[in-house]
Amino acid sequence: MDLSTLTQEIFSKLEQKWLCNGEDKKTRILSIDGGGTTGIVAGTALVHLEDQIRAKTGDSNSRIVDYFDVVAGTGVGALLAAMLAAADGNGRPLFTARDAVKFLTVKQSDLYKPVTVGVFRRKKRFSSKSIDNTLKDALRRDDGKPLTLKDTCKPLLIPCFDLKSSAPFVFSRADASGSPSYDFDLWKVCRAALATPSMFKPFNLSSVDGKTSCSAVDGGLVMNNPAAAAVTHVLHNKRDFPSVNGVEDLLVLSLGNGPLCNRSQFEARRNGDCSTASVVDIVLDGVAETIDQMLGNAFCWNHADYVRIQATGTGDAGPMMTEKVLNQRGVESLPFGGKRLMTETNGQRIERVAQRLVASGKSTSLPPSPCKETAVTPTQLPNGC
Repeated sequence: MDLSTLTQEIFSKLEQKWLCNGEDKKTRILSIDGGGTTGIVAGTALVHLEDQIRAKTGDSNSRIVDYFDVVAGTGVGALLAAMLAAADGNGRPLFTARDAVKFLTVKQSDLYKPVTVGVFRRKKRFSSKSIDNTLKDALRRDDGKPLTLKDTCKPLLIPCFDLKSSAPFVFSRADASGSPSYDFDLWKVCRAALATPSMFKPFNLSSVDGKTSCSAVDGGLVMNNPAAAAVTHVLHNKRDFPSVNGVEDLLVLSLGNGPLCNRSQFEARRNGDCSTASVVDIVLDGVAETIDQMLGNAFCWNHADYVRIQATGTGDAGPMMTEKVLNQRGVESLPFGGKRLMTETNGQRIERVAQRLVASGKSTSLPPSPCKETAVTPTQLPNGC
């Protein structure tokens, strides 16, 4: 072995040791925002992350969920999260990141097939039958049996909003493992997460034993950035995460999907009327940005453990957009308000996260949570409330 090769190996081992310092205690969370129908920003980040993990491990079979302990997603982010976590029956992920993103691209017209409804056929929505069939085909076993929340490689959290109880409802693998009253077909969970009111009717679903039901709309209306829900889940779940005492024990990667509101148009109309659609987009962006700010504050003493990847603008899906997302300089929330433009690009920040994940090693599957004996009974509110 020549001197240069020996030196390189020594520095490589030192780097691994430095990166691993304390990493074995970190519980790793992956959170994927909702927003839009293509998930181009989060999809780009996921593909790059998985490519980097494979390059750094030298294992072409490595998957993203091998290196995370919890995965959460809302809206289109819920579909990506579910596809990454879905098990193939042998304990391995059913989809690679690239396959999941390709699915969104190829099946876009089936997931969002326009139809006209109403007496005069003037109101436009998307076909419930088309999206249902597409999700059923994707999230099933080889024998045709639908996958359920229990059939995931890692803990999965997906929020929706339940119109029956007028409250958020979070689908959780931890709950599904404890009782069939908390277990739902995975395609139905994704369908609930994608039931944006302006696009689809509310989606009614029941647990596998029929004892728990909800009338779901997209959880992005109240939880477009599910990172806080995932952090809270881990902090308060001592059975599954006994070593977690605070945010100092966490590593969070939060993936945005680009801003929904067009800021240039909003600026132009600041002195005039603002459309209802614009207000909704502003609210959804505001929810996501508020969560980012809150977590930025929570991790202010260990800010390297909270990484938020977000694009400053969106465009048509394609190679140019993918390159744009990775080459944009990262933006970081400052403690107690404001943001700063970083010197690193989104691509470089993802590469740094991949290095930390690989250095700390693969995560292990968790045992089922304690059995829950009773089913959820949604609180019925009086008419008019």
